[in-house]
Amino acid sequence: MQRIWKTIRSIIFWEYERGSLQYDLMVTLILAFIFLTPRYVNFNDKPVERIPHQTGVVVLPDGQGGLVYQVEATAVSSSGDLTLEAALLRVIEPIAGEVTIVRREPVYDRDGRLSAYKVWVSK
Repeated sequence: MQRIWKTIRSIIFWEYERGSLQYDLMVTLILAFIFLTPRYVNFNDKPVERIPHQTGVVVLPDGQGGLVYQVEATAVSSSGDLTLEAALLRVIEPIAGEVTIVRREPVYDRDGRLSAYKVWVSK
């Protein structure tokens, strides 16, 4: 029994000489653990998948040190309980972080159709 405890103590405190059979065996077991366990054990360590918006958001300087976000009208869906501001924030916040809308104005194309929104934000 004492021999078993001596062996376990030698393994825990890494007392074997480099190049010995026991040392090589321990290194092999450690490397096998490092390279083989990810195949069999799910550590749930994958990064969060971020799905970028399919629509365009253009970020422009406002000339006063701030930024203006130009959001395409197709990106904003004010259906359901969402207001226009909430829908705009849903598109802008993944890019800008947590912000509040200071001002917004619609942008129309040549035919008079709504094409985008210009949104001024503050952090």
